[in-house]
Amino acid sequence: MVIDDSKTIRRTAETLLKKEGCEVVTATDGFDALAKIADNQPNIIFVDIMMPRLDGYQTCALIKNNNSYRKTPVIMLSSKDGLFDRAKGRVVGSDHYLTKPFSKDELLGAIRNYCPAVA
Repeated sequence: MVIDDSKTIRRTAETLLKKEGCEVVTATDGFDALAKIADNQPNIIFVDIMMPRLDGYQTCALIKNNNSYRKTPVIMLSSKDGLFDRAKGRVVGSDHYLTKPFSKDELLGAIRNYCPAVA
């Protein structure tokens, strides 16, 4: 699953992942994602930090606080690369942090690392 309020980022990630045979569900923000997670049971979730309504930190915390999805890897996506941003991501339970613009190899590397059975 790719959660980002930027249509360009969603489309780019979706295209890269689909070319590699991944099934991709996209969401425009945290609320949209939470509604789709139960229906789609994603193996991994990429979530932008800066989003309206429910930001990436809040979305990650809600996912990780749910027993059904606690073990689902959550990868934070951000144009910010500061130590504070990474630390805050860890505090809310994120598994990894990718800086935008990300590469195809970074996306696929995260999938291989956190979902070896899928990759």
